[in-house]
Amino acid sequence: MPTKKKPQVTAAPARRRELLDRAAEVFAEQGYNATTVRRIADDAGMLAGSLYYYFDSKDAMLEEILRTFLDELWEQYDTVLAAGLGPSETFRSLVTESFLAIDRHRAAVEIYQNEAKQLIAQERRFGFLEVSQRKFEQTWLSTLERGVAEGEFRADLDTKVTYRFVRDTVWVAASWYRPGGQYSPEQIARQYLSMVLDGIAVRT
Repeated sequence: MPTKKKPQVTAAPARRRELLDRAAEVFAEQGYNATTVRRIADDAGMLAGSLYYYFDSKDAMLEEILRTFLDELWEQYDTVLAAGLGPSETFRSLVTESFLAIDRHRAAVEIYQNEAKQLIAQERRFGFLEVSQRKFEQTWLSTLERGVAEGEFRADLDTKVTYRFVRDTVWVAASWYRPGGQYSPEQIARQYLSMVLDGIAVRT
């Protein structure tokens, strides 16, 4: 007796990506806890039960959104760190890659900014966020400390304060930046780097 072949949904990967993009926008706009599966399904034009064909739960959707963002970010960061650049060029490249990540994953970055602390405290499955935070801090601190040691950054620079300033002022851009706007992420990165490295006051 011939066995039945399981139906294959060739459009599933593209549809999954579309659903995740829509869910990310809803999570970013309404907050994760306030967002229901029904709300995501309504936004996607489908029945709530149909979402479970693609995802096990709302948590699973959020985890994939955040992992995709962080995996891509670290792939780019690791490329920069492996390039053997000096500390100033490493700093510039990391800032640029950060703004490019915001361009690719704006909603995911906003979710990360707003929800990471609570997710880490409440859900074990989101422990990878804390691991990434520690790695992120070490990456930026080591770059800043190397810049001080090699004389490319000021000797009196407080690297921890500088790290927090860079972290907060770069990633908060996700709250106002919109892909396809007047400025590209590279242009915004250049403006940011000019302000951080050169200042905004006219030198006399």
